[in-house]
Amino acid sequence: MTGDITAEAARAAFCALPEGAHHGDDPSPEHVYLPRSHLRALDPNSSLVTGMRGAGKTFWWSALQDEAVRGLLGRQDPTLEWSQGAQVRIGFGVRPAPDQYPGKDVLRSLMGAGAEPRTIWRTVQAWQMAPDDHPLRARGSWSKRVDYVDDEPEAIDRLFVDRDTECDRQGVYFLILFDALDRSADDWKAMYRAIRGLVQTALEMRSYRRLRVKVFLRSDQFNEADVGDFPDASKVLSSMVELSWPRRELYGLLWHRLANGPDGGSFREFLQPGDWPAAPVDGRSVVWVPRTLIRDGGLQRGRFHKIAGEWMGTDHRRGFPYTWIPNHLGDSEGRVSPRSFLAALRAAAEDTSERYPEWKAALHYEGIKRGVQSASRIRVQEVQEDYPWVHRAMGSLERMVVPCGFEEIAKRWRSARVVDRLVEEADQVKLPPRRIDRGADGVREALESLGIFFRMRDGRVNIPDVYRVGYGLGRKGGVKPIR
Repeated sequence: MTGDITAEAARAAFCALPEGAHHGDDPSPEHVYLPRSHLRALDPNSSLVTGMRGAGKTFWWSALQDEAVRGLLGRQDPTLEWSQGAQVRIGFGVRPAPDQYPGKDVLRSLMGAGAEPRTIWRTVQAWQMAPDDHPLRARGSWSKRVDYVDDEPEAIDRLFVDRDTECDRQGVYFLILFDALDRSADDWKAMYRAIRGLVQTALEMRSYRRLRVKVFLRSDQFNEADVGDFPDASKVLSSMVELSWPRRELYGLLWHRLANGPDGGSFREFLQPGDWPAAPVDGRSVVWVPRTLIRDGGLQRGRFHKIAGEWMGTDHRRGFPYTWIPNHLGDSEGRVSPRSFLAALRAAAEDTSERYPEWKAALHYEGIKRGVQSASRIRVQEVQEDYPWVHRAMGSLERMVVPCGFEEIAKRWRSARVVDRLVEEADQVKLPPRRIDRGADGVREALESLGIFFRMRDGRVNIPDVYRVGYGLGRKGGVKPIR
């Protein structure tokens, strides 16, 4: 028999979920949920890890730097025992760290002066491995460090061999993490040059026993033809892993948040009575979710509906929250980010508290719909941050109803001079449509690569709800647009 949880208690716990971050950008141990689908991505031999925005790339980049988190991961799964004792460094990331790696402007200056991207990243890696008395440490700028690495290849080879031998004797890995490569440049050509050089070094590191590079890349900013055109690139590209979030893992993440929250004991008793796997970390106990609560979709569905409500309306004809929520948060490939999922649940709980405080379940079905609207707004803001030109292209389509023929969209763009302006500003806009030379078709292809557009079998263009709602487009019978 399971325990019980009140609607008020569940609603309060949902209101405490993160509002717009991947299960907390702060990777404290109690926030670390380990999907089975991410095990390969965390393996040190998986050099390239891709994922959509909000899939967890920066989270894992940050989490793997934390010794306590690495120890917790090793306890949860024996395949991650490598993480205990590993030496982890960062080679590029979301936060400026000029003492550890060059920033965007420095990279641009170095490449503009003729430095090869491979040499730049090799310099960063050597800098992370060099002891205090190494000659590289005497170079006070990245320009001088790159010159040293370029001029002294034998000394750098010796440095790498010595560090590899030391780590192998200790039985530990030396792992250098790279993330946020989209921040390494403002145009596609420069960004692809930087990524290509980094992938080259990832391949070279595979010749060592204990030295590894792990690169986290956005799915929409990885083009194999542009970054893998060098000998033996397939050896790295073939091991590439995508951070995926199947529906069962999204709910597993929710269980993890609830079980480690302020009322965690009550939720654990409700979800599955008995002992939960746990480990002491920094003076507190962190639990992780029993696999039966993740593998069994029927069990998940029953638990979620018992606390969040059973229908998306007054009866079953409107659908069921367990499937309805992820179905309406997916992009054109059906991918749902945990960031959007948790944000939608939080917003749904807040709306229910405000509008339907006496409702029998934690979430009212109208609150869930508004939660999806809120998550859509967040996704639109994220796209705007990454690709400012998308707002112009999508803003001109407001109040259109999809699916529709592409000619209707192209007509709107012509009327608002969208494509003309994108062509005029291509050199001034961050990461413009890659094939803007193809006009409206190039913009359409770019939106398809971002998961915003997708073509139906009859050729018409459709837009997933998570973007359609936020950009103010309509669909018969769909969630109402925000605008």
